[in-house]
Formats: sequence, structure tokens, C-alpha cells
Amino acid sequence: MIKAILHKAFSALMALLVLFSTVSFTVEKHFCGDVLIDTAVFSEAEKCKMEAFEIEQSKITKKHCCKDVTEVVEGQDQLKPSKIESITSQQQMFVVSYLYTYVNTLNELPKLIIPHKNYSPPDLIEEILILEEVFLI
Repeated sequence: MIKAILHKAFSALMALLVLFSTVSFTVEKHFCGDVLIDTAVFSEAEKCKMEAFEIEQSKITKKHCCKDVTEVVEGQDQLKPSKIESITSQQQMFVVSYLYTYVNTLNELPKLIIPHKNYSPPDLIEEILILEEVFLI
């Protein structure tokens, strides 16, 4: 029982590990000067209220105070599945024969009919072997 529960928990953990190792996401940060204003994951960072004023001012001075930084955390995009083509013909034959014998060992044996199942032996009055003095050696 515990073994089955541990097996299911380990399988779920491995599935989550594969899922999270292949997911990629972006983190956007908005800075106004050197001050971090907003950080957002999976969406766009909220701009500061000085942004509109800075756009107007940048037309005049061509210097922009606010900046956006985007960090991309890339997941694994190439998983390496096992290739069946790399298995030699001898290995294929071994796997097929092993599976065939394993499956055939799991077949149920037919129920055997026991003809003397309900037969009761006669009552022994005297032990004949001792009377005749016949002993197995």
C-alpha cells in the first residue's frame, strides 16, 4: 500500500518537474531613474505617472528617465526522447521474445479435475504392513 502511494507521488513529482523545466516566462520591470516602480510576470509592467511627462520632456531634451527591463527565463525546448531506430535487430528480437514469454507465464492454468476429491478411504482396523512385517528401507 505504501509502495503504491510512493510510486504515484514520485510519478506526479517527475511529471511536474518535466512541466516546470519546459515552461518559459518573462519578467518585466519598470524603472523610473534608479527606482524600481513595478515588476510583472506574464504581463506588461505598469508605467509610472511620470512617463507621460517624460515623453513630453524627451521631445525637448532627448533624454529619457524611465526605462523598461525585460528578462526572459527560457525553459528547456529540446527534450531527448529515446529513439527506437537506434535499437539493433538483436535487441529488438530479445525484447519481443522476453515480452512474449512474460505474457505467456501470466496465463491462468485450467482448473484440474480431481476425481478422488470426495472419496473417503476405508477405516483401518489393523495395520497390514506391520502384520506382514513389510517395511520400506
